Amino acid sequence: MKTIVTLTLNPAIDKSTTVDRIYPEQKLRCETPRFDAGGGGINVSKAIRRLGGQSVAVFPVGGPSGQVLRDLVQKEGIDCRTVETKNWTRENFIVVESSTNGQYRFGMPGPEISESEGELCLNIIRMLTPRPDYIVASGSLPPGLPPDYYARVARIAKELGARFILDTSGEPLRIAANEGVFLLKPNVGELSKLAGVEELEMNMVDDAAAEIIKKGNCEVVVVSLGPSGALLVTADGYQHVPAPTVPKKSTVGAGDSMVGGMTYLLAQGGSLPEVVQHGVACGTAATMNVGTELFHKHDVDKLYGWLVQYAKRYSLSFDNT
Repeated sequence: MKTIVTLTLNPAIDKSTTVDRIYPEQKLRCETPRFDAGGGGINVSKAIRRLGGQSVAVFPVGGPSGQVLRDLVQKEGIDCRTVETKNWTRENFIVVESSTNGQYRFGMPGPEISESEGELCLNIIRMLTPRPDYIVASGSLPPGLPPDYYARVARIAKELGARFILDTSGEPLRIAANEGVFLLKPNVGELSKLAGVEELEMNMVDDAAAEIIKKGNCEVVVVSLGPSGALLVTADGYQHVPAPTVPKKSTVGAGDSMVGGMTYLLAQGGSLPEVVQHGVACGTAATMNVGTELFHKHDVDKLYGWLVQYAKRYSLSFDNT
């Protein structure tokens, strides 16, 4: 059984509710709120759990809100290791306007995490027994942590013999990519910055991802294309995995669901095309639900089956031309 560890440095409690219409300067009658544990790596752990797998979630917690976050993660049946921080864990707020199906997402700034608190998170990963086979870091870095933090995680993964999967953006992504990771999951905008250009045309995406791999610091790049699916790129070539058309209700957690779906199937021994198909199925299934809910497994199974049959029908395979 492969051991998966997720790392979330900027976790949150996601509060979501529904209201008929949003008006300024009026008291709005909301539906009973829903509370979810949020943050990139935590969402990845939740996705893996919904698929029937297990992971260890590592994240900082602070104040009463931090205790609530830890309780929410444990209620999901997820094993967690936490670091107590001086500052309170943040809370986000999502409101769905039922009359228009419009979604309003209020993301609060993350609390400052000291370097010593960040180091404690790294020590947890170093000391885990059994050693992780996969380390997944997802989400932004909070104030207080240096931009090379994820590069440090990459070095720890090498020391432990683990595969490092990273989903972040900006300078932390660039520095970590130079240090070396197993799998990167940028979107087109993030890939553009890694390639050192302002904007990438769609016909340039595969070449830009291939250049990152040629530098020898990354084995796999999965470029998220939103409603168009994803592009799998390795040293052997590339393959486009389309996203099935479904009724979209929310995009919250879709990217993390995709990473969770990919990690789960990697740990099950799936081939890379199967891994990305499964990731796209999870990400697409997450858009079918409102608010901060992720996906339902029966939707994932149906969409994954469709993608596998689609690939067989059209004889999709790596293109190395």
